[in-house]
Amino acid sequence: MADGSAPISAAERLQAARDKALSTPLARFHVGDPDLFLTDTHWPWFERLRAEDPVHFCADSEFGPYWSVTRFEDIMAVDTNHAVYSSDAALGGITIRDARPDLRRPSFIAMDPPRHDAQRKAVSPIVAPHNLARLEPIIRERAAAILDSLPVGETFDWVDRVSIELTTQMLATLFDFPFEQRRRLTRWSDVATSIPMSGGLVETEEARQAELMECLAFFTGLWNERVNREPGSDLISMMAHSDATRNMTPDEYLGNIILLIVGGNDTTRNSLTGGLLFLNQNPDQYDLLRADPSVIPNMVPEIIRYQTPLAHMRRTATADTELGGKTIRKGDKVVMWYVSGNRDAAAIEDPDLFRIDRERPRQHLSFGFGIHRCVGNRLAEMQLRIVWEEILKRWTAVEVVGEPRRVRSSFVKGYESLPVLIAG
Repeated sequence: MADGSAPISAAERLQAARDKALSTPLARFHVGDPDLFLTDTHWPWFERLRAEDPVHFCADSEFGPYWSVTRFEDIMAVDTNHAVYSSDAALGGITIRDARPDLRRPSFIAMDPPRHDAQRKAVSPIVAPHNLARLEPIIRERAAAILDSLPVGETFDWVDRVSIELTTQMLATLFDFPFEQRRRLTRWSDVATSIPMSGGLVETEEARQAELMECLAFFTGLWNERVNREPGSDLISMMAHSDATRNMTPDEYLGNIILLIVGGNDTTRNSLTGGLLFLNQNPDQYDLLRADPSVIPNMVPEIIRYQTPLAHMRRTATADTELGGKTIRKGDKVVMWYVSGNRDAAAIEDPDLFRIDRERPRQHLSFGFGIHRCVGNRLAEMQLRIVWEEILKRWTAVEVVGEPRRVRSSFVKGYESLPVLIAG
């Protein structure tokens, strides 16, 4: 540092956050602050809310007023009651940040029944058991090729070389997207979930919208090709030939494309990175994995719980209601903090421990619950399982050699980079 003092460690940073969380009045809590996630210091804030005010009202933030739901049981109550807690894009959608009214694009995750059910059904065959069986050898071949291309004995970025590359190749396959242009999918995913800011991924909302219009134009070209062919097994063809989706408006089509890109990208991409980070932070668990690779299928959902790739989902109350002893008014914004519910000791034993042989590893909220439960959850788990099977065939350890750089977002809980080294 410029003054000659040592840089603050992650442990010191977290302790400072704990001290601040304990000294800040609950009325001033704003757990949706993206900087808390950028610095990985959100944990003590949620810990205090779970203990003292599990259904908490933030009266003022850059996202407007909102309720925070932080305990597992209360999150389940909201997530499974779509009649009272709406996902409708017209009411604000699924994230803490409201889109401008003229930019609220519907997608099936931002719809209520019956439109949600019909549109979700149009694309669900992509993850049917027979299709997953078809995809497994493709994923394994690609994972092997990616891992075999990695340098041994020199530092490289795991996020770029492995996490992004594998998930982007998978997305290109699911969309039957031009393979040589697949990194455009990564860019559009990142732009769609970014917060415009000076020096950020995009600096203005206008710049963000311009890139999303490029995405729409590209995918409209693919739609026009597929709609006049026999139905195929890719996502675009499925939508083009389904009664529920063939007459979508351009905004609705873009909304569903962005949903499928982000959904197919973020869960797997950030869990691939998080899993490696957690094993390095918990060497006893890495030893357990090396000693018994058969634990991988159990480890995968534990990684997804511990990472929680999407920190929250938002709903809007359609009527006055009560939750956790609090009165929520019609029109209020209600944020389900999955990242907090996944650390709720009332629902998960020793939730702050990363334990790859956990007895009930699928007891987590990362995929959501109810009608909006992640449609691609089994595909995400399969990709993670295959990658770890292939890693263990090659090396005894991939070592994290520096701090991760995290995404500045309270929605996508992810990583921009992670320096690693394969010793050989």
